[in-house]
Amino acid sequence: MTEKIEIQELIEAGVHFGHITRKWDPNMAPYIYTERTGIHIIDLYKTAAKIQEAANALHKIAASGKRILFVATKKQAKDIVAEAAKSINMPYITERWPGGMLTNFITIRKAVKKMSLIDRMKLDGSFDALSKREKLQINRQREKLEKNLGSITDMTRLPGAIFVVDIKREHIAVAEARKLNMPIFAMVDTNSDPRLVDFVIPANDDASKSISKVLGYVTEAIVNGLGERKSTKDKTSDKEDDAKPAKKVSKADAAEVKEEK
Repeated sequence: MTEKIEIQELIEAGVHFGHITRKWDPNMAPYIYTERTGIHIIDLYKTAAKIQEAANALHKIAASGKRILFVATKKQAKDIVAEAAKSINMPYITERWPGGMLTNFITIRKAVKKMSLIDRMKLDGSFDALSKREKLQINRQREKLEKNLGSITDMTRLPGAIFVVDIKREHIAVAEARKLNMPIFAMVDTNSDPRLVDFVIPANDDASKSISKVLGYVTEAIVNGLGERKSTKDKTSDKEDDAKPAKKVSKADAAEVKEEK
């Protein structure tokens, strides 16, 4: 379970600051506490409840062995999200969202495999046989692929869910996930439509402190889920070992024992 969510910590991280009132989405009204100096203030008690709800669901997904894809391409979020995803060994997209990343996953996998092919060429020596111009072109292609897709090289199948920071900016990712009925977890600010998301976390998605604070709870839940999965697998493995018949003593071993007597 996620550690107790302290409202004071959310306040200190600025999670409660929404957008200016004229930019609001009316569908966020249930999550807005008040308005102050032209800025909407998010109800942090509802934020805390929604973080817990999302954490419980993410815990279950991680425990089931499915992966969670993190998506955040805005400047103030990308480094925080990349670091958080790497710390729990989950895939992430923090550069431009590749169109068809989810809905045309087979094509994306082909691009990822192309990186592996280039790497193999460099190892087996076939790369050295190419002309200087061909080497330059292939290296440029490899760098571009690494920048856009290097963070999902281990994602061999579609993720079990996506976690998004700023659904307005990442609207293509949200649309693709919705098309595939994939669970969407997201930090949703007062200028966005929460109806597009399965697990809404009403929060300031512009401030790095706010993003970092919410991600802390999220990653903790996933770590606990992964730990639960490992524990279950270990127990299953132990039971299988116990169920195996005892190894019969060979005639040679038996003779050796008799001789020792």
